[in-house]
Amino acid sequence: MRNILCAFSLGLLIAATHAAAPKPPPAPKAPTVLSADGVPIAYEVHGTASPALVLVHCWSCDRSYWKEQIDELSPQFELVMIDLAGHGESGAGRKNYTMESFGEDVAAVVEKLDLEGVVLVGHSMGGNVVVAAAKRLRGRVAGVVWVDTYKSLESPGTDAEGQAFIGKFRKDFRHATDSEVRGMFGPNADPKLVDRIVKDMASAPPAVGLSALENHFAYARQVPGILDELKLPWAAINSDRAPTDYESLAKHGVKARVLPDIGHFIPLEDPPRFNRTLSSVVRSLAQ
Repeated sequence: MRNILCAFSLGLLIAATHAAAPKPPPAPKAPTVLSADGVPIAYEVHGTASPALVLVHCWSCDRSYWKEQIDELSPQFELVMIDLAGHGESGAGRKNYTMESFGEDVAAVVEKLDLEGVVLVGHSMGGNVVVAAAKRLRGRVAGVVWVDTYKSLESPGTDAEGQAFIGKFRKDFRHATDSEVRGMFGPNADPKLVDRIVKDMASAPPAVGLSALENHFAYARQVPGILDELKLPWAAINSDRAPTDYESLAKHGVKARVLPDIGHFIPLEDPPRFNRTLSSVVRSLAQ
């Protein structure tokens, strides 16, 4: 009985100690700024060096997809990471998630931080977003970098092809996203990384994803003309999952580099190689 009472007393002491232990503070919320339509846009900033790199995530992702760039690149540049509307910690509620409205999200953050001479970096769909943002931010942009956005600017595809592709997502968003995203990785990708990204993207809000996807395809037809109009230094960092048409991109002022043996999610699949390449590309834009 004495042993039981001792054990019971010890248990109470341990429980009381745990109860008295202070709870860890909640993670601080990201700062926000209102986009042109009043949607709050979350962002974070790392580093203070010039120039500022504004990092824009891909379809159905968020700013955490740039986390592997923080430690290595923030000593070299000011990194500004944004959650587009309907993604991450940013607000939702838009009826139509267009590339232009996403561009306003980027512009709102750039203007809030009063940034000049920025380099806009967009991954995949984020590449179209930074086109729209560059058009909106005339005079503030020093250059633009696409990360596996376009391999060619010659044939954006027909409406029928786009609708056929999007139709799979309308029918079963989660299954179509799972299937499509799994095929985007390189042969050496970490299976755990693949599973995490697939699960994350397949769990995105279908209404946001479908609207953004449809507008992403439609915007492609405008891109060559906008590039020719803006005449900014433009670069592309592509994977070798499909051939890059260097001539087609160069025709519109885009200098392309291709990284072999890697998939679509270059910044996460091989951060050291991507970080070195991005740093080099950004420096070359000023030459």
